Amino acid sequence: MREHNLELPILAISDRRTYYAIKRAVDVILSIFLLLALFPLMLLISIAIFVYSPGPIFFSQERVGAKRCMKGKLITWQRTTFRCFKFRTMKPNADSAIHQAYIKALIENNEDQIQAVQKAATRPRESKNQEQLFTLQNAPTRPRKLVNDVRVIAPGKILRKLSLDELPQLWNVLRGDMSMIGPRPAIPYEVEMYKPWHLQRLTVQPGITGLQQVTARGIGDFDEQMKMDIEYVNNQSLWMDIKILLKTPLVVISGRGAY
Repeated sequence: MREHNLELPILAISDRRTYYAIKRAVDVILSIFLLLALFPLMLLISIAIFVYSPGPIFFSQERVGAKRCMKGKLITWQRTTFRCFKFRTMKPNADSAIHQAYIKALIENNEDQIQAVQKAATRPRESKNQEQLFTLQNAPTRPRKLVNDVRVIAPGKILRKLSLDELPQLWNVLRGDMSMIGPRPAIPYEVEMYKPWHLQRLTVQPGITGLQQVTARGIGDFDEQMKMDIEYVNNQSLWMDIKILLKTPLVVISGRGAY
């Protein structure tokens, strides 16, 4: 883990050492338990990825996180970057330009550009996918993720649908890069496009699941998603963490907002 290369302010919050100590203890215990319990599943996923698409099993990417520091009697957060791990769901060496363009369109709430990037990422000459994309784009609540992305391999679709691609992030939790609960870790090029108030979501450790994921997974415009993350930052507590943790399996099983 290292400090982020952007010179951003350190944001201080009231002293909550007991809460963070308990949260860290839960993170360590739960991540160890899940890594051991889910090892057979993770092994099967690894085999499926390698058989279908020979190459790396895991995908790692620089993400923006936060490191807790003490300043007198206050707890402060210093923005950092770390390597975030996932199961690979795309073809090897997939171009990230499409995703960068999509994130830019989301942040700017540019619906025309969002749809243009969605179409550019869709597999060509597959009428069923095109029909599904048209339906999703014209639904009352549009997805805020790339749908039918040509870069995604077949096992990757299932992994993303069930959020199984994120299981390796349990290692990030054990290392202390992430927590079980918190805003999802942002990509540096995404952070560089943030509006100033969006940066408030970066004043806690990122998490595997969070308030946004159990409330409006993959839907709502970018600002609405940021507001939910900031709501968690401002109101986090052990009770809120427990509720989010208990809701997460139900949301994953339902497949709501997953693409």
